Amino acid sequence: MEIVLLGTGTPAPSLKRASSSYLVDLGGSVILFDCGPGAYHRMMEAGYRATDITHLAFSHLHYDHCLDYARLVMTRWDQGAGQIPELAVYGPAHTARMTRLLFAADGVFGPDIAARTTLEPSVQVYESRGGTRPRKGPEPVLREIASGDVVEGDGWTLSAVSVPHAQPVLECLGFRLDAPRGAFAYSGDAGPSSAFARLAAGSDVLVHMTYQISGTAPGPEWTRGAAGHMESARIAAEAGARTLVVSHVSNQMDVPGVRERLIAEMAEVFAGNIVWGEDLMRVPLADPEAERHTG
Repeated sequence: MEIVLLGTGTPAPSLKRASSSYLVDLGGSVILFDCGPGAYHRMMEAGYRATDITHLAFSHLHYDHCLDYARLVMTRWDQGAGQIPELAVYGPAHTARMTRLLFAADGVFGPDIAARTTLEPSVQVYESRGGTRPRKGPEPVLREIASGDVVEGDGWTLSAVSVPHAQPVLECLGFRLDAPRGAFAYSGDAGPSSAFARLAAGSDVLVHMTYQISGTAPGPEWTRGAAGHMESARIAAEAGARTLVVSHVSNQMDVPGVRERLIAEMAEVFAGNIVWGEDLMRVPLADPEAERHTG
């Protein structure tokens, strides 16, 4: 079970941090949690291909969590050449609508798909990759989910709970993934939530939105939907998680010296491991160990 942080940033464009995306490799299943702008490129940098991804779970449909969805589906379909199962997609309300508007015959990519499935040169490329005629378009296997829903996978279980962020306009979910080797929890974007803390109880790795320095938000409504560093620490402590990964990091926090101070303050509340998330970081389930000095 490998956890790779593909995108640890915010909607703000950044060469250092792609927008939200997290990959969990379970061996037989490779699951993406969100697929924001820049996530696809980070996926390739991490050594994964679109055809390696088997499942995708959306926490919510802010664009910084879903903009690379089209690239993932189109590339996976094109390179898979009909030789791999369709991508399984889980997400809140409107995920089906987004998928239809992108990939249906009258959708954004409908003309592209029509060209690739009917024009002889494109079909020949498809056959050269192992495909057989007739060529079909991409058809992600989609299930919209809500708070309390559970997805049973091949040796793993995905559970969802509503978390406070952009309601009532967007439904926003937090997730817990249970597999034989451990448990992974992901807040999506969220403010303080006891419901999510209960879902994440005893998790090995908890990735939580940590958008601002606590106390600096414009007002209480903002804080209710976007955790600061101390809120994240308290949620991890309430959950009894082993490791807290700080992610969705804003420029305000991402300053040498500032981040070390914030980690120290969080450690006064949360006794587990605290990881300042960075793109392409691989997070172990076990407690980190220092390498033996050999010099």
